[in-house]
Formats: sequence, structure tokens, C-alpha cells
Amino acid sequence: MVRDLKAQLLSGRMAAEALSFVREGRVAAEPRPASTVILLRDTSKGPEVYLLRRQQSMAFAAGMTVFPGGRVDPTDSSIADSWSGPSPEWFGERLGCSAETAAAYVAAAVRETFEESGVLLAGPSTESVVGDTTGDDWEADRVALESRELGFADFLHRRGLVLRADLLGVWAHWITPEFEPRRYDTRFFVAALPAGQVTRDVTSESDQVAWLRPADAVQAVEAGEMLMLPPTYLCCRDLIPYDAVADVLAASTEREVRPILPTVRVENDRAYLETT
Repeated sequence: MVRDLKAQLLSGRMAAEALSFVREGRVAAEPRPASTVILLRDTSKGPEVYLLRRQQSMAFAAGMTVFPGGRVDPTDSSIADSWSGPSPEWFGERLGCSAETAAAYVAAAVRETFEESGVLLAGPSTESVVGDTTGDDWEADRVALESRELGFADFLHRRGLVLRADLLGVWAHWITPEFEPRRYDTRFFVAALPAGQVTRDVTSESDQVAWLRPADAVQAVEAGEMLMLPPTYLCCRDLIPYDAVADVLAASTEREVRPILPTVRVENDRAYLETT
């Protein structure tokens, strides 16, 4: 059964938060900037997407299946001298923000993908990508980035790498509903798994990872076998028509990207999440 996300009945923690927010007239928390990457690979049956299930202990989206991603770090905007691809100004126009802010979103997308999957969208030149990140030295750097002991710009400089911004396509822009105590202003990107690299179940924030066809992920959610927040579900649903990763990347250049902020409606002591 296809989920009706224009009026989704909330339950559990989300329903309690929504009802409390409306009844108490709470002030919404300021959303923090974040980036998410829809990492894709081609298979004989069509594109697959990389998904992680967040630990039940996580403060945000516990138990939900998500794409790799996370908050923008203050140091993410300092990678201008290690940049390859469309300019931050170009990304700013696509993302609807300043060039500096756009650079931080892009850097966070690449950094978080490496931290949560071991995949690095960077290379020693503007036309190459790192071929293998499975060694102990790469893992040490990944852990240091994850713990914030190492800044992303320092990591790129030390290894002589440039961030391959040209490998990212802009896909969507979602803002967490106002009733949530933790809110994010998230830019969604698409990217292909670089040749020679493999994903690794490395992040401490997830308890399960998988490559799935978007249609299979959507079916699992609709069957109640998998939990997803609306942005993840809808992004997967939007990917179903594409026969190859290259088609997704091509579509991203023309895709209209506007901020989507779901709202809550309370009726007869029930909370509904509405997405337009």
C-alpha cells in the first residue's frame, strides 16, 4: 500500500512530540545545516542505493533507515583550495544559498559519506578518484574525522587530495518539521560509487547496512518491514524510474530543488504530518 505522505498519521514518539508542540505552543528549534548523499551503484537489475539503519540509541531518527549524512561541521567551509568541479557559486545557485554555505554543504556531503560508508569522493587530481580506502591508514583517518580530531581540510591537504564536487548532483532540500526538538536543514545529493571502492559497515551510528533497489526499499517500507522518514522514502520513490546511475546524475542537473518543510495538523487528538 503506497503511503499517503500528504497526511500521514503519526504515532509513538513523533506523535507525542507533535501534540506537545501544538498544545504547549513551543518555539521551534533552529534547524542545523546538514548534508545527505544518495550513494548509487549499477547492477544487472538496475541501480541500487546504499542504506543504513540508525541505532535505536540515536537521539534523532532512531531505528530509521537513512542515507549516509550528517551535520555540517564548522571546518567544512575551509576546503576551497582542495576543490574540483562546479564552483561553490554554481552550487550556491542550485542550493539557494551563498557560495560559502554551499561549499560547506558539499564538503559535509563528501566527509559524511566517507565517515559512514568508507567511500571517498576525492582524488589526487581533478580527473581521478581514490581507488581503495580499506587500508588501516584510511580507517585511522576515517575514525579521526568522525571524532573531529581531524578536520576535513587538513585530511585532504595531508593526503594531497582534491574534493571531486563534480561527482555530486543536487537532488532535494528538506527541513525537519518544527515540532522535532532536533531539526536539520538538509541538502540531498546523488553520487555514483567510484570504481574500485567498496562500502564498509563502519559507522557506530548504524546497526545494519544494505544495498537495495529503490523499488525494493519502497516496497519494504510500505509493507511495514522498514522504517523511513518521508524524505528518504520519497527520494527512493523518485529514483524508481531510472534504469542507470548515469540517468540519475543527468536528471539531477535539471531537477527543480525547493525547500520542503512538512507541517503538523492536529485533529481529534491525533497528529498528522502533512507534506506538500
